[in-house]
Amino acid sequence: QVQLVESGGGMVQPGGSLRLSCAASISHSNFYIMGWYRQAPGKQRELVASISKDGVINYNEPLKARFTISRDIAKNTMYLQMDNLIPDDTAVYYCSAGGAGRYRGREYWGQGTQVTVSS
Repeated sequence: QVQLVESGGGMVQPGGSLRLSCAASISHSNFYIMGWYRQAPGKQRELVASISKDGVINYNEPLKARFTISRDIAKNTMYLQMDNLIPDDTAVYYCSAGGAGRYRGREYWGQGTQVTVSS
């Protein structure tokens, strides 16, 4: 069973930083793409950033200056570094992955981790 487990969320003051982690139960080579999404109360889920199997990175443009996606293939873990956080960044952040190879056609989601930016 494929699992994605997020961690690193919490409460931070405006201007602070957090680093989210997404640990996969299988090798990243089984995913053609991985990404971070977020959903704020009363809003639709939106893409934050994604990284393809080949390392191509895509950002939600307004977040690009403050957020950085990365991965450690050896650890099967993806990260989201979030700097200079603002209250509008408050949301549940989800890790997602699209399957490749034997996992082709499947989409996986983590359980989400809450990020709250408040003074």
